[in-house]
Amino acid sequence: MGSSIFDTLKQSRFTQLCMAITFFTSGIIINMMQCILYYSVRPFNKRLFRKLNWYLNYSLNSQIVFLGEWWANCGLIVYTNEDVMKNYIGKEHACFIMNHSYETDWILGWVLAERVKILGNVKAYCKKAIQYMPVLGWSWKFSEFVFLERDFQKDKENIHRQVSELSDYPDPMWLLLYPEGTRFSEEKHKVSLEFARKNNQPILNYHLLPRTKGFVASLPAMHGKVPAIYDCITVFKEDDPNQPTMKNLLMGKPVTAHLYIRRIPLEQVPKTEEEQDKFLKDLFINKDKMKEGFVKHGDFFKLTSDLEPVGPIITKRRYYSLLNTIMWCMAILIPMITYLLKLLLSGQIIYLSIAGGIIVIFFFLMNILLNMSDMNKASTYGINGKKAN
Repeated sequence: MGSSIFDTLKQSRFTQLCMAITFFTSGIIINMMQCILYYSVRPFNKRLFRKLNWYLNYSLNSQIVFLGEWWANCGLIVYTNEDVMKNYIGKEHACFIMNHSYETDWILGWVLAERVKILGNVKAYCKKAIQYMPVLGWSWKFSEFVFLERDFQKDKENIHRQVSELSDYPDPMWLLLYPEGTRFSEEKHKVSLEFARKNNQPILNYHLLPRTKGFVASLPAMHGKVPAIYDCITVFKEDDPNQPTMKNLLMGKPVTAHLYIRRIPLEQVPKTEEEQDKFLKDLFINKDKMKEGFVKHGDFFKLTSDLEPVGPIITKRRYYSLLNTIMWCMAILIPMITYLLKLLLSGQIIYLSIAGGIIVIFFFLMNILLNMSDMNKASTYGINGKKAN
């Protein structure tokens, strides 16, 4: 009975509105603090700015992690070498080579980052337009994410400069790279297969052909500063009762992510651009075999005899994302709900209109956030234009 009431509460529009109010209001407060520090501290002491921004970035990102860890009670099973898990993951600068097949795979990656205490220093390559989006986009801009225009001639110099900056971080930092360039969809997969056949490229059944230029352009700035890259693949079982979507997480419906991680010392990455191009594509050929093995047999290693079977390792959640979210809820919802009630009970049309406008704005912002990860509204990159490496 209690569980049923709690599940109903999770799916109510009022609860979702409260979460939207908390996230976006706290986000604007954090953005303002980041902005002040960016222009007052960073020009004089970049190291101190990055130390302080770690906590601000963590406070915002952990609210999203809270959705997966506590609200939806999602599971995360990691497949990796125990020595790597104990001595390397979260303890060094690293570039993660990720697949992007689901709406929420990036959130479960953040869950791992939280559990190994590096969430405040997770960076990624993103579309340039995202930096203009309030809350997440602004936070990522102040946190030195690598923003791309998807025009390599313009991006090449920017990639080298920003990756060089990130490689000098005072604490361990993760840079997440999604070489497919966009989230997987059947339509984009058809375009990818057509391009691969015409250009004698690898045929991938579960992934898009990776774009290699960004990866190759990033490597020179990493040498001597980033010890390793991590080959990663995230998979959800196809027979899970809940699909790994943002809307399901918001409604508290759990999913379980299976995350394979392999550490590759940077010195093992080839030196020439042609070999680096092949190296990245070979990683995705392996990812494709691993996903096929997992989907068909429930085993990452069924079809990959050259990879050592590892894991699974069950990671434990920490209480910080829960406590952080509760703190923000109390600080924002009590005064906000009190204010809205005063407006609604005033009986005056102008105050009722203000209250209604505030509610509509937060629902609108929440829908924008959901649509960012909506599979049906994902980027058409690779469909409307010529696909390139």
